[in-house]
Amino acid sequence: MNYQPKISVIVPVYNTEKYLSKCLDSILNQTLKEIEIIVVNDGSKDNSQEIIEEYKEKDSRIISKIKSNGGLSDARNCGIEKVNGEYLAFIDSDDYIDPVMLQTMLDLAEKHESEIVMCDLVKVDENGNEFRDLPQSPQLPEKIILKDDFTIFGEMSCFACNKIFKKSLFEKHQFKKGIHFEDIELIPKLVLDSTIISKINQPFYKYFERQDSITKTHTAKGLDMFFAINEVSDYFYKSNYNTFATELKRFQIIQGYYSYLAYVAFVKDKNLKREMLDALDLFLRNNHLTKKAIKNYQRFDEKYINSLPIKKRIFYQLSFINLKLLNKF
Repeated sequence: MNYQPKISVIVPVYNTEKYLSKCLDSILNQTLKEIEIIVVNDGSKDNSQEIIEEYKEKDSRIISKIKSNGGLSDARNCGIEKVNGEYLAFIDSDDYIDPVMLQTMLDLAEKHESEIVMCDLVKVDENGNEFRDLPQSPQLPEKIILKDDFTIFGEMSCFACNKIFKKSLFEKHQFKKGIHFEDIELIPKLVLDSTIISKINQPFYKYFERQDSITKTHTAKGLDMFFAINEVSDYFYKSNYNTFATELKRFQIIQGYYSYLAYVAFVKDKNLKREMLDALDLFLRNNHLTKKAIKNYQRFDEKYINSLPIKKRIFYQLSFINLKLLNKF
């Protein structure tokens, strides 16, 4: 590599031989050429490394790292240690991206001097069919000066994969190892360390949702959600944005109630489900989150629960009934 990369793209890989080529092709075919691609093989047991080696032979921008299995956070952290670019991006190895994604986001970062730039996502199926848009605060402007408008904190999706980050944000942060919801534990902290965020409302990131990931049994690891939220809440009160208490409450509602219950919905063990609902009850109590606040939560300038499909709306309304604490409000 005879140039300084502008963006370092970190691709953690674990047993994704079926999807890896499409992912790497989408990164190599970016209109932005000044990139490096750090592919971290996290102890794959399939033929992923053979594919990585083939691509490494074809393009010198690919850097291969092999490590024993440590999970997604560990693989990402391994990649962060090797970066040379001014900005970082994280692409999951079963996803893929639009050809103009990195160039467009870099242009916005340089135009607005942003620490973080984000784009929309769209869910795709096994055949590449797009079936669900995941917009990111479409009502907000391209340039968001956080001290003037902190709305995004209480409604953004905490994905690492649809963003680029100034490398300096990771000087004192890394992904927490050994927990679920590592993005929710870290990404809001990076926002709290930023001054300007830019965004483009284009679905550049193609988020592949496997059927087996939808139907598999969810476990007690879902309780990690509350660890992640509590870590962010503690960091919030130490940040320069600690006066925006309303946005913290909104963050706690969207993640700690709506996202958490969406996970609990797939827990099949009845005793575990009751235990997890009791944990939610305690979380709501400790954070003084009432039924009224939850039902009136707004995202993208509209009442969130009214924006959901009818089945999900019914699910959340039944959840109100089943929670002991919420029955008191």
